[in-house]
Amino acid sequence: MSLRAQGVSWSAAGRLIVDDVDLDAPPGTTVGLLGPNGSGKSTLLRVLAGLRRPSAGVVTLDSRPLAELPRRAVAQRLAVVEQQAATDVDLTVRDVIALGRVPHRRGYSAPSAVDSAAVLEAAGATGLVPHLDQSWRTLSGGERQRAQIARALAQEPRELLLDEPTNHLDIGSQLDLLALVCALPVTSVVALHDLNLAAMFCDSVVLLHRGRAVAAGTPTEVLTVDAIREVYGVAVTISSEDGRPAIRFMRPAVAGRPERGPGTR
Repeated sequence: MSLRAQGVSWSAAGRLIVDDVDLDAPPGTTVGLLGPNGSGKSTLLRVLAGLRRPSAGVVTLDSRPLAELPRRAVAQRLAVVEQQAATDVDLTVRDVIALGRVPHRRGYSAPSAVDSAAVLEAAGATGLVPHLDQSWRTLSGGERQRAQIARALAQEPRELLLDEPTNHLDIGSQLDLLALVCALPVTSVVALHDLNLAAMFCDSVVLLHRGRAVAAGTPTEVLTVDAIREVYGVAVTISSEDGRPAIRFMRPAVAGRPERGPGTR
């Protein structure tokens, strides 16, 4: 097995944020984390990354408890892409990607030929080679996200954790980014808001509600009319596109205003 959480909980100020969650990410798969704001997606990702120690349960890499592994070994193995990245330093795209090599370097040693090759390979995988010497600040939102993924790839990870990487991107950039993630030779766990994107790209999904996993399985198994109504409080219809669910949200009625029927103005 690759990355697994078993009965994981995490609390803050006496309140459970993640409550007894199981998650299984077999090698080479893309797992989606779904749920409303405040459902625990980001916190669970940080627990999976070892950035927060669970108050109960265990996270394992290849059946070994994450807490027992050396931090450098974990950093070389597992990469994280946060929702947004910002810096006050005027870095080039090459500089940003090269940050991924830090876990592989000793102290303040100069980058090696291996480091340079890893940066170039990561830039190639994300389509950023023409931008390597460009200021990171001048990139578009989609290009910045690609640079962050390239930085993660330069770590040469086997597991990649992404926290809502499609936020603030146009639909074309969202599709391109998730297609890129799914094509990478890594195990990915991706927190997403868009249910249709999750259905389109994820091999399996975990649906969180108030910190608990209320369903887990394939998108078809998890993204049902009843589950979406229970967790999100919205009505939907679901059809099938290429064997995956396609979700259509129903427009809610507005109090005091009549519903518009066909042909009305």
